Amino acid sequence: MVKTPDELALMRISGRLLASVFEMLDGQDLAGMSTMQVNDLVERFITMDLAARPASKGQYGFRYVLNCSINHVVCHGVPDPEAIIRGGDIINLDITLEKNGFIADSSKTYLVGDVAPAARRLVRVAQEAMWQGIRQVRPGAHLGDIGFAIERHAKRHGYTVVREYCGHGIGREMHEDPQVLNFGRPGTGAKLREGMVFTVEPMVNQGSRMVATEPDGWTVVTRDRKLSAQFEHTVAVTARGFEVLTLRGDEARSGLSAS
Repeated sequence: MVKTPDELALMRISGRLLASVFEMLDGQDLAGMSTMQVNDLVERFITMDLAARPASKGQYGFRYVLNCSINHVVCHGVPDPEAIIRGGDIINLDITLEKNGFIADSSKTYLVGDVAPAARRLVRVAQEAMWQGIRQVRPGAHLGDIGFAIERHAKRHGYTVVREYCGHGIGREMHEDPQVLNFGRPGTGAKLREGMVFTVEPMVNQGSRMVATEPDGWTVVTRDRKLSAQFEHTVAVTARGFEVLTLRGDEARSGLSAS
């Protein structure tokens, strides 16, 4: 689970490249695009502009480079040329990238056009919950500290946290140990050590936390069809706290990543 300094240096490269994918998407008008068009745009950018590999493509038999989860879709939404992104939607784009043998994983929920205040609030709280979890990361802390902070923040705002899916260790493989749950008790779970790298990725629901998988075997939705939002970063444990390897420029300028 612990990466060497050389391995961590390579993971920083993957993380920076993946952050640039989201920065590219930040400049796109998603309204009117199909989710397949977004998938193809991201694939071209990763392979041609960044000379990297979209790590999700072919993983577990998945045929695409990203997951696109609109409104009540919690995660693992499948790109579809018939699925058009519309003004007022919220859409999570979950993307992985491999460079030099190491993988980075990140996601962001985008507000498309004129989004209702209730949906905006959910997205804001989901992002805050991720950062509440990340800020628990330091040597000697426990995995349970992360999950507790995430769920506490969501509950304080009247939301629930999905329990069936969680963060994970990452490196040469997309999914490594440990599992990073989005709920927990302080002081429980594995103790964090310098050099560990994992994702923090809460999925926050507007209504019930209960989810279901659609017949395609991939798409996970809220059972009550209420909205869900997710954010994700790849995080390394450092001697003094944490380093967000997939940090975007707007987040760095806002000071969100200060440990």
